[in-house]
Amino acid sequence: MTTKSDAGGSRPATTTYRVGIIGCGRPRRSEGSTGFGMAHNHAQGYAASPYAELAALADISRENAQAFQKEHGGERIYEDYRRMLDEADLDIVSICVWPHLHAEMVLAAAEAGVQAIHCEKPIAPTFGEVRHMVEVCARERVQLTFNHQRRFAPPFRTVRRLLREGAIGELQRIEGRCPDMNDWGSHWFDMMHFYNDETPAEWVLGQIDAAEVRTVFGVAHETLGISQVRFINGVDGLLFAGIGESNMPPNRLLGSDGVIEVGLRHGDAIRLCSGQTTGWQTIDTEASIHVLEAVEMGIADLIDALRHGTEPELSSRRAFRAAELTFATYESSRRRGRVELPLDIDDSPLLAMLESAPTQRTIGDN
Repeated sequence: MTTKSDAGGSRPATTTYRVGIIGCGRPRRSEGSTGFGMAHNHAQGYAASPYAELAALADISRENAQAFQKEHGGERIYEDYRRMLDEADLDIVSICVWPHLHAEMVLAAAEAGVQAIHCEKPIAPTFGEVRHMVEVCARERVQLTFNHQRRFAPPFRTVRRLLREGAIGELQRIEGRCPDMNDWGSHWFDMMHFYNDETPAEWVLGQIDAAEVRTVFGVAHETLGISQVRFINGVDGLLFAGIGESNMPPNRLLGSDGVIEVGLRHGDAIRLCSGQTTGWQTIDTEASIHVLEAVEMGIADLIDALRHGTEPELSSRRAFRAAELTFATYESSRRRGRVELPLDIDDSPLLAMLESAPTQRTIGDN
């Protein structure tokens, strides 16, 4: 196992990192499986790198871990992830479990002395857990990343290029549509920063409705929500969250001279209309906004960042700002007013409000 260097230090090009994965899950598409089997994409990302080897797997179901090992390899299987951290001499740990387990596992991996942790999103059910994970890993000089893999998907990279080329003039507003604020919404809040050249947000004004509570990977989510975000450069973000059909594309960007829509209703193409086009111009990136190969690109990037001491694209600093917008939206609904950033709470206002509210109908999801 290589030793941990100071933040910003570079590593030898010949370094091979020993990788452990926590949470193999059921075999993909098997009975009872849920979610997208993200651990498989993590494993494929490490397998594609000449600088990583899958050394250990941890899952409470040995049967699931054995099926995963048969497909992806891995020297040893552990049913206790803490034992894996103690014994397997790991450099990188991927965490692919439900959000309520993220904090304890990230902290345990950081305390075990690993060099990098790559965790699934959303970060955690409460903002205090989010902050604590980020602070501890920064203090211990552990590279912490979260899997907002859409930053690597070709449609979004094409849109950012078009924005930088001035295809719709000056960016004025970024809109998003998705089922919820914290699970899927964490992607769109992250993409707002991505489109807007990582510009910090200044304040948030939001409202949520939880007449029917949806559970996503074990965490309660609102039924409907809306969030207005003001970035310090004057760009506005607007996120609409709620179940059901909508004619609105997943992302829409409005500029001083045009509009870009991303992920059209019947496909994943981009369309653009501006003073430089005659009507709508369709741009086919030949890739989906949901392309899972982007997860593997994120793995390659975090390994490269670890080797060279640079900030990874999926850094905890960026993921933290996306999470802050989610919890600021919930806090705005609780306060019934605008919330200035940085956010100074530790709980989840949504979960706190649900605990104090009358019994509501719960819709099981994942």
